[in-house]
Amino acid sequence: MDASAADYLRAVILGVIQALTEFLPISSSGHLLLAGEVMGEEISSLTFDVGLHVGTLAAVLIYFWRDWTGMARSSTVDLMRHRWHLARWSVQGRLASLVVLGTLPAVLAGATLDNVIEAQVRGATVVGVMLLLGAGLLWLADRTDSARDGLGEMDAGRSTAIGIAQAVALIPGVSRSGMTIAAARFLGFDRISAARFSFLLSAPVVAGAALLKIGQAVAGDEVVAWGPLMVGALTSGVCGVLVIRALLGYMQRRTLAVFVWYRIALGLTVLAAVAGGLL
Repeated sequence: MDASAADYLRAVILGVIQALTEFLPISSSGHLLLAGEVMGEEISSLTFDVGLHVGTLAAVLIYFWRDWTGMARSSTVDLMRHRWHLARWSVQGRLASLVVLGTLPAVLAGATLDNVIEAQVRGATVVGVMLLLGAGLLWLADRTDSARDGLGEMDAGRSTAIGIAQAVALIPGVSRSGMTIAAARFLGFDRISAARFSFLLSAPVVAGAALLKIGQAVAGDEVVAWGPLMVGALTSGVCGVLVIRALLGYMQRRTLAVFVWYRIALGLTVLAAVAGGLL
């Protein structure tokens, strides 16, 4: 499929949007849905689905490469030495198992509910309402005074609860990072640990989504514009690394209030646009 200059520009714009909204607690699916309403869908949706997912995954893998290699090495050694006696595993080995455990709710929800959500729970109104509800939840979670634990204190129960919160974020406008960070804060983790676990937890889910979309692109009849796909992936990957670094630095010094107010402002704007027939 031949791509025009407008297609490449659209790929860059959506790549930036994906990078900002996937890692900031403001909802990537909601923003991309709204971007589609405004910009139109003039080239294959699979082009952007694949490219943006691949770029987002690359950003998480690159930024946290020391964590990934450490968890892979430690979990392999722990499994060989201690089998499934997880209480004897190292901190990094246990963290690897907890990331897998926390991923399961989203995998199950995606496998069973994705088509229902795609058909029934999409649209600007849903995005606007979820942005507002998520803002309230994020505000309450960030005011939790007891949130002091680090990743070393993560356990199976709390990992599963955060994973369930990630599954809820399949609804556009909720925000995967927002829900997982909020859940971790409610469960007693400090801001940095909540954000780091949220980012680590995103990798298996995004990898699964990317593989699914790649399979659809290869097997389906819909033509994929590979040039814009690669540009979108590169843009979202590079910007994603910068966003992760900036957010972790920001959260060492600041609260999540700016994201709460942004969600409120955007949610009200979206609902006003829907009421006025603009969306």
